[in-house]
Amino acid sequence: MSQMFDLAEGFRQYQEKILARWVDYTLSTYESSDFFKKEKDQFANPIGGNVRVALGELLPLLIKGAGRSEYEPAIERIVSIRAVQQFTPAQAVSPLNAVKHITREIFGADSERKHLNGELYDFDFAVDIALLAAFDIYMQFRERVYSVRINEIKSGSIVLTDSMCPSKLLKPEGEIPMAQTGR
Repeated sequence: MSQMFDLAEGFRQYQEKILARWVDYTLSTYESSDFFKKEKDQFANPIGGNVRVALGELLPLLIKGAGRSEYEPAIERIVSIRAVQQFTPAQAVSPLNAVKHITREIFGADSERKHLNGELYDFDFAVDIALLAAFDIYMQFRERVYSVRINEIKSGSIVLTDSMCPSKLLKPEGEIPMAQTGR
């Protein structure tokens, strides 16, 4: 007869596997996902490095049901990058939700731990709260980006910086820069 494992033991056994799949999934949401997945040097690949570190910090906090203040720094590490890229709000925060499904798949594939899927209520709730926090953080960063953009327009620095400024990414496709229209 097989031994019944508790949830804490299940997480201890599979935490690294859950984390690896979560990182892989998150990095697959980027256009250059092959590079981000393969390049392990944090300086050559800051996006991949930040995702690996942040999710590595976040997973144990979600497992123990930590409070928002404990996991906000890890969420900020990921979301601050995604907020200045061309992700919709849902695309920016959705990888955080994937850990619930990854965990269920991994536990479900192990006949001795399949029963743990029924015990994941607190973990799922912690992930949901983290997801809501990620959306709040995303919106705070987007507000900062828009504020910078408005200040560029007001100060006229848009004419000088428009070709190199990250906020240029916020322009709709086909919009003609003000420097070319004479406005």
